[in-house]
Amino acid sequence: QVQLQESGGGLVQVGGSLRLSCAASGRTTSVSAMGWFRQAPGKEREFVGGMSWAGDSPYYADSVKGRFTVSGDSAKKTVYLQMNALTPEDTAVYVCAAKTHSSSWNRPEYWGQGTQVTVSS
Repeated sequence: QVQLQESGGGLVQVGGSLRLSCAASGRTTSVSAMGWFRQAPGKEREFVGGMSWAGDSPYYADSVKGRFTVSGDSAKKTVYLQMNALTPEDTAVYVCAAKTHSSSWNRPEYWGQGTQVTVSS
């Protein structure tokens, strides 16, 4: 099993920035990619961005391209989400996810507990 622990959420004003971190532990050798989802109240869970440990470029949802950056440290099995130019529409619970080679981002195997991000106007 793989455990994921997020940190870094909080309250920020419109236009501000936050950086989320997610550290994987346990059987991390099976993990091929890590990324982030978010779920706002009353909305479905949405893929935000992710990266593989194979060295490919990160990939993003259109809604966050140019504002959010996913990066990671493969040795530490940690992924980060740098969020800039935040708007109230970014308010959500942000959840870290990890997958193996045999799955897709439609259904990653592992999920974190989530961290709340609130953008106030």
